[in-house]
Amino acid sequence: MFDVGDKVVYPMHGAGVIESIEEKEILGKKQKYYVMRLPLGDMRVMVPIKNVKSIGLREVVDEETIHKVLNRMRSQKKNDNKNWNRRYRANLDKMKSGDIYEVADVVRSLMLRDEEKGLSTGERKMLDNAKQILISELVLVKNMKEEQAFELIDDIYME
Repeated sequence: MFDVGDKVVYPMHGAGVIESIEEKEILGKKQKYYVMRLPLGDMRVMVPIKNVKSIGLREVVDEETIHKVLNRMRSQKKNDNKNWNRRYRANLDKMKSGDIYEVADVVRSLMLRDEEKGLSTGERKMLDNAKQILISELVLVKNMKEEQAFELIDDIYME
C-alpha cells in the first residue's frame, strides 16, 4: 500500500506522485483510488487501489539504479534485427512490464534502429512513449528538469 507523497511508476504512463487517496463512486460502484500527478504533461491519473498489483504500480527506483540503467544504455550498443511485428510486440511487452531496465532497453534499441535505418510511425510513437516513461522517472529520482533528462538520454547516443 502506498501513501500520499509516495513517488510511484504506473507502467505505460510514467512516474508520478500520489497526491491523495479518495473514495469515488463510478458507475454505481464505490472504490478507493490513488490520485497521482504525473510531472510530464501535468496529468492526473486515478488508479483503483484494488488493481495496483495487476497494473504493476511500483515505487520509483533509487539513484543507484538510475546510474546502472544509464550505464547499461551506454554499454549495450547492439541492435536486434527481428522483423517489425516481432520487434514491436517484444518492445510493447517490455514497456508493459513497468521494469525500468526493460523500458530503457526499448529506448536504446529504438534509438539505435532510428540511427541505422529509421523508424516506422508506430515505432517512432513507441520510442516517444518509452522516452517519456523513462524521463518521468529520471525527473523524480534525480530531481531534475524534464529538458535536462531529455538531454541526458539523447547524449548517451552522441557519445
